[in-house]
This record gives sequence, C-alpha cells and structure tokens, in this order.
Amino acid sequence: MRLVIARCSVDYTGRLTAHLPLATRLLVHKGDGSLLVHSDGGSYKPLNWMSPPCRLEVEEPDAESAAAGVREYWRVTHAKTGDALLVRIYEVLHDTSHELGIDPGLQKDGVEADLQRLLAEQVDVLGENLTLVRREFPTAIGPVDLLLRDPAGGTIAVEVKRRGDIDGVEQLTRYLELLGRDPHLAPVTGVFAAQEIKPQAKVLANDRGIRCVTLDYEGMKGIESGAPRLF
Repeated sequence: MRLVIARCSVDYTGRLTAHLPLATRLLVHKGDGSLLVHSDGGSYKPLNWMSPPCRLEVEEPDAESAAAGVREYWRVTHAKTGDALLVRIYEVLHDTSHELGIDPGLQKDGVEADLQRLLAEQVDVLGENLTLVRREFPTAIGPVDLLLRDPAGGTIAVEVKRRGDIDGVEQLTRYLELLGRDPHLAPVTGVFAAQEIKPQAKVLANDRGIRCVTLDYEGMKGIESGAPRLF
C-alpha cells in the first residue's frame, strides 16, 4: 500500500463527472490497484475513488500544466467501464509504501455470525432449489461468507451483513471478480444480504448486477428453533 499526502486536484470522468479543486489530500493506492482520495474529515468515506479492476499510470504534465505548477498526472482507468480518475499532483508532502500482507478478514459480531449460520441452514430464503457449497469459502483476499449453487450449476457468492453499506458491496465485488476467474466456479453471481441495506448500497449493488436481500433475523431465528412466536 502506498500513502501519499499531496496538494492535488482530482477529476472523475465516465458515467458521471466530478471535480475536487486544489487542496491537500491523502491518496491511498492499494495492492489491488484501487485508489482512494481522502480529506481530513468525513470519517472513513473517501471523497472520490476508483475500484478494481483498474490501472494507475503516472504521466508527465503538458507544458501549460507544468507552468501552472503540476508535477505529474496520476491517471487511474477502470478496465471494464473506461471511467477515469485524473489526479494532478502539485506538491508531494509525504510518500511511503508498506507491505501489509494477507488480511485475515473481519471478525463478525454475534448478530452477523448468527445471520450467516442461519442463512446457511435456510438458503431457501435467497431462492428456490439453492444448495450450500461451503461457509467461509477461502480466497486469496479473504473468506466469502457463503458459497451456493443454483439449479443450473451456477455459483452464487453471498456477503452477509447486519447493516449493509457501500463498503460491503465493494467487498463482495472484489470476491466476484476473483471467483469469476476460476473456470470451476464461473459463472458467479452475487447476493448482498443484510438486516438493513442503505439506499446508496442498493444503487451500487444494482449497478454491478448484485442482488440485494433484506433478512428477517427474528423470523429466521423462529424458523430455526421451531418454537411459536407471539410477537
């Protein structure tokens, strides 16, 4: 992972356009190729970003930009959509790289762990005639919560959350891109399952062909126990 603090401006072009004027920002270039642009605020959410699969190319500025103080261009292009993120670097204040290694993945809290277990026992909640291949299916970038098969032999990767947000959709997207390269698993589709899914996450999931399913945790617990529920 490379961390750069720089005075820069950022332009996003493609399905939408966005501009960040000149300011000091943190640029995070991850090992998966993604680039995130952060300010000193807004919690974890970047101001703009490009998700993998993408490539970063460093270019020399043209004469006019160089005269205006631009030292170099960072051009990040998405391999599938062609969307591009152009970062104009005016001054680098800090530049370090770190090898983080393989992350063991997020340890889920009690509710998420129970949701995953219950869903593994009740995969019909997600559709008819689905079969469970494995819970915590291992990949090079972390375990997929549930891996299922549909009646046609296709693979379904399921990400389970208590509250589903954009980060969860991004996580599932990375799994889908990796699993889709395996001829024994392809074609692979995704399901984002959570007790509550934020509207922004639904929009992003739909844009990427990922199906969203809202889970009734209390109802699933009642089905598992077989006990009648009054409330």
